[in-house]
Amino acid sequence: MEYEIISAPSYSAVECHLDAGESVVGDSGAMAWMTDGIQTETSTRGGLLKGLKRSLLAGESFFQNTYTAENGPGAITFAPGAAGDIASYELSESELILERGAFLASQTGVDCDSKWDGVRGLLNEGMFLLRVGGTGTLFFHSYGDLEVVDVESEYIVDNGHAVAWEPTLEYQLTRGRKIRSFLFSDQLLLRFSGYGRLWIQSRSATALAEWAYPFRRVESKSDD
Repeated sequence: MEYEIISAPSYSAVECHLDAGESVVGDSGAMAWMTDGIQTETSTRGGLLKGLKRSLLAGESFFQNTYTAENGPGAITFAPGAAGDIASYELSESELILERGAFLASQTGVDCDSKWDGVRGLLNEGMFLLRVGGTGTLFFHSYGDLEVVDVESEYIVDNGHAVAWEPTLEYQLTRGRKIRSFLFSDQLLLRFSGYGRLWIQSRSATALAEWAYPFRRVESKSDD
């Protein structure tokens, strides 16, 4: 499969060129346009339980679509719902960890499963992440631009800005007790340690919600 990431970095989409008989998997609703002759099969890819885990725990779609070029080559383009960038990552019997909702598309040799990360750091709660493994090309997306950091020793990221990281990195979810965030709560931080690659998005949906909160429509109560 050959591919090209277009309209980067603000409104990225990935155009995949398939040979006859070649397939690619896309998240539900991610297909933007495609050539005639590409057949679609919708399934949970791994069974009912795996589909439920992806949907309820990792923020991904219950169903995933497999697109196959039949009777000749074809092309299909995937685009995420949020404005932002797309990154590709080559897996070779290896893994990558994604934040909730970051998966966009992949070759069929790549498998996605939710990962319960237990209770981390100072939080009385755990993390549900997406563990992606196997062999093939993976595409994941961000909200805003993507920055790649080669971590050597330690690195601290707001939880809303971390998108993906290699499993060679250890990480701990903590509260920034002296840093206030949305509605005056403690800011959630991911503390990475070790050696590995980390992808960070330049915008955060939580920060957008915080910015928009004062402008929300409030229904006034009138006296009868």
